Amino acid sequence: MEFRDFGNAGFKVSVIGFGAGQIGDNSHSEKEVENLLNHVLDSGINLIDTARSYGASEERIGKYISHRRDEFYLSTKVGYGVEGVSDWSFAAVTMGVEEALVKMRTDVIDIVHLHSCPIETLLRGEVVEALDNLVVQGKVKVVAYVGESEALKYAVASGKFGGVQASVNIFDQRDIDGTLPDAKKNGVGVIAKRPGGNAPWRYTERPIGHYCEVYWKRMKRMNLQLLMGWQETALRFAAFTNGVSSIITGTASIPHLDENIKIVSRGKLPDKCYNGIRESFKWNDDNWRGQI
Repeated sequence: MEFRDFGNAGFKVSVIGFGAGQIGDNSHSEKEVENLLNHVLDSGINLIDTARSYGASEERIGKYISHRRDEFYLSTKVGYGVEGVSDWSFAAVTMGVEEALVKMRTDVIDIVHLHSCPIETLLRGEVVEALDNLVVQGKVKVVAYVGESEALKYAVASGKFGGVQASVNIFDQRDIDGTLPDAKKNGVGVIAKRPGGNAPWRYTERPIGHYCEVYWKRMKRMNLQLLMGWQETALRFAAFTNGVSSIITGTASIPHLDENIKIVSRGKLPDKCYNGIRESFKWNDDNWRGQI
């Protein structure tokens, strides 16, 4: 397992992290989730990413691996869905973190993201102030933002954030030439979300209304001729794009997790392959904005 500095945060994260969205679904049994989370840590992954909107995910992380807390860095997302207070308020952020600490049975959360709020919310300042206050209290280590476009650029350039999450994949490359180099220069850790581009290659026909429809259309437009399978190409592309600290892959399957780790262990794509994907995106880019 390769480990990389998470910006200037003072710790290193595994090149492949675990996205804990699927384990929040109660269709997965408690035993399945327990086995999976412990396998994640046994495999060498040391970054787990969740959110208050991921169902039972935070509770299950606390229940099944809080006793191994010194083995991983914990990332979550807040800003909304707190009973009795307005979304994107000082109270929503503060109470969201306090609730997450209890659910995940920890005294500190390593990375806390503001979860895709618009740039107007960031400029208003109170949500960032709330996280800064929690850092002073020792409850949060890194103030972070997850999102795209203008808000993401602001977060990277502002000096107020130590980490960001952005969509980086074959079909979402707009941040590679601008935002990622700026993040690296400014000491901001970068988590690449959607590294598989929502796997649009699963569909022979346009998946109308599906969350991967936008990426499916881009895939068809780019018309890539690959040297290897789509999953391998996608994960190696994202994981070894300059400026990426870690890619987040979500799964509820141990064999699928193991396969993803094996893929990433093969290293960067051949230059000809990587450069061809970059050129195809630039050639076909029709204002292809990053997907939230």
